[in-house]
Amino acid sequence: MKHCLRGRRARNFSPSRRGALCNGALALISLALEPPALWSASTAPVTVGWSTLKTLKSGAPATQASPARVLDGKRVSIPGFMVPLEDDAESVTEFLLVPYAGACIHVPPPPPNQIVHVLLTDHGKVKMTFVDPIVVTGTLKISTVQSPYGDVSYDLAADTVAPYPGS
Repeated sequence: MKHCLRGRRARNFSPSRRGALCNGALALISLALEPPALWSASTAPVTVGWSTLKTLKSGAPATQASPARVLDGKRVSIPGFMVPLEDDAESVTEFLLVPYAGACIHVPPPPPNQIVHVLLTDHGKVKMTFVDPIVVTGTLKISTVQSPYGDVSYDLAADTVAPYPGS
């Protein structure tokens, strides 16, 4: 059996070349074993509900374990309602996403872990609405953001804003 392993092909490659070939083969094998979602730069977003966002506790250390912490830096879709932060009556580039219509405007604001600061990427604009539910998709970051309506626990760099399905 030893003779088969030391066959003609094995002797034709230097040890460094054999190592490079092995490393290349291992890289291809590991890529093949990765889930397909990791092959592309843009992965499908995770749909996140307000009950998950609520698990982040204000003032807790960054090491706090919660379902919300796992979402930091991930691509997500969050349904909710818009609270514009700009005076333009037609379209906005920045707004707060909240779990219910009218939050922050006519009633006390929700807690910070129930407000998402949204900034559209690529200088995009979206039609402003106070009462129509929407779905915002983008990259979520856990950070403290100051807004005119109080502290906000999440920052979302939004790729898309769409009407909530069925509304």
